Amino acid sequence: MENYIIRKINKEDNPEVAQLIRAVFDELDIPKVGTAYEDPYLDLMYEEYNKPKSVYYVVENNGRIVGVAGIAPLANEADSICELQKMYFLPETRGIGIGTEMMEVCIQSARNFGFEKCYLETMPFMLDAQKLYKKTGFEYISGPMGSTGHVSCPVWMLKEL
Repeated sequence: MENYIIRKINKEDNPEVAQLIRAVFDELDIPKVGTAYEDPYLDLMYEEYNKPKSVYYVVENNGRIVGVAGIAPLANEADSICELQKMYFLPETRGIGIGTEMMEVCIQSARNFGFEKCYLETMPFMLDAQKLYKKTGFEYISGPMGSTGHVSCPVWMLKEL
């Protein structure tokens, strides 16, 4: 956990953040169609989260971005529901407690924004991520909520804030 800091994204982080997300997709062989990979704003994450009730965090280690995650309102849902979005970590950052810390920061931000529930979508084979989500209080639900455009993510979870 040494030398790791969690901070809000800066504009100059955009290229590194996009590169990290794409690298994790390639590494884990996540489908690129119907997932976050296709999101048009992947190269403009600072701008995308520089909006009301939205925040995006990066984990920095010795000047390198090694993990990312954000909170934003869930599209086409009640104003009280947010979404945990684009949470990805490089392999070196997994399994050492950074994910738990990042989740706490994101959930606290969601509460501060006044959200009552937090939704997320993930892939069936991302079992470590699901373990983290369950440990943080997320529960499986039977179908998707809102309209994320991520039709290739068949696992849906929800947490009461």
